[in-house]
Amino acid sequence: MKKQLQVVVTGGPGGGKTTALDLFQRELCEKIAVVPEAATVLFSQGIARTNDDEIIKLVQKTIYQLQKNLEEMYKLQYPERLLVCDRGSLDGLAYWPGEEEDFFKVIDSDFETEVARYDAVIFFESAAASGHDINSNNPVRNESTEQAARLDKKLQAIWSRHPQFYFVGSSESFVRKIMFGIMTLENVINRHQRE
Repeated sequence: MKKQLQVVVTGGPGGGKTTALDLFQRELCEKIAVVPEAATVLFSQGIARTNDDEIIKLVQKTIYQLQKNLEEMYKLQYPERLLVCDRGSLDGLAYWPGEEEDFFKVIDSDFETEVARYDAVIFFESAAASGHDINSNNPVRNESTEQAARLDKKLQAIWSRHPQFYFVGSSESFVRKIMFGIMTLENVINRHQRE
């Protein structure tokens, strides 16, 4: 049996990731299953944001565990579909208030193991990286444009270490950016089907 393809769609806040995932689902509905963003699942239940490092670490550990469990559930529910993950297990590292080695110690894993979970990474650069406003109607987003740009850089530095990293840059045309992202995902799927 062919290995189930698992792709991460990630990037800084305001990158168009949510819009792209919605369109991916509409365009490729029977081919993919979109694993929801663990942080959104958690924060939409009323978990308050904080600047307390110990609480941030607990929240990120919880998000990591939820992410892994959601991915496993979707693998079992949709064994014939490509899994497209709205963020991945390494995203928490960008929010971690300590050293990288501490993050991996707390989640009881390592960088190589986490990268190996995913066959490809499609990174949507935040509009904040090019100085554009990132206001949205996402009720759990609370980052300023400056914070979003910093997170985008951190996330890019983490995920660009994946051997199958695809970058969807910020663009003057949001529609073109989203279309490029969809074409990138289709190319990843087609490449996998030929292997």
